[in-house]
Amino acid sequence: MDIINKLTETLQQRQAADPDSSYVASLYAAGLNRILEKVGEEATEVLIAAKDAASGDASGEHGDALVHEVADLWFHSMVLLVHLNRSPEEVLKLLDKRFGLSGLEEKRAREH
Repeated sequence: MDIINKLTETLQQRQAADPDSSYVASLYAAGLNRILEKVGEEATEVLIAAKDAASGDASGEHGDALVHEVADLWFHSMVLLVHLNRSPEEVLKLLDKRFGLSGLEEKRAREH
């Protein structure tokens, strides 16, 4: 949990950083569409890595690639949240609220 807080703080600081000095600052400077492109790209890479892990050794090289890609997706999702003035903490609180609730029940509740 501490890493989420540290990373969130760093991402917030990067909003004011020089885009030439920081990858994250360059994403913020490029705007929402560029950040969305990165989230989509990383999501696609997660899917490919998961397929590779499922057809190979999930605990070996393919599994390592999956973990790497999921980390990239989470990172870019956090960039998106911070860009839109939302907190990754909000996502964690929602997940905590859903804990112990059937996924089917939660989905039904959102449909009404």
